[in-house]
Amino acid sequence: MKKKRRSAEQILKILQAIDASQAQGSAVEKACREQGISDPTYYTWCKIYGRMKVDQVKRLRELEKENDRLKKVVADLSLDKAILNEALKGNY
Repeated sequence: MKKKRRSAEQILKILQAIDASQAQGSAVEKACREQGISDPTYYTWCKIYGRMKVDQVKRLRELEKENDRLKKVVADLSLDKAILNEALKGNY
């Protein structure tokens, strides 16, 4: 079965719909089935997104991308430093 990729906005709408169903007395399993997701998916999304709003999720994604970029920069600089240190050791 092909995995569906949903945007953060879609996920938040699904979580809100499930919360609304639960407020009306529906069980989590039934509410998840109505939204077309599994129970484990619901709990995973709750752990990741919690009670975030759409703008908070967008900001989180931006920060994650920036963090990945900065990690790559640090790795490159560390490699450059190691190469320079080796070059200095070889000259003396």
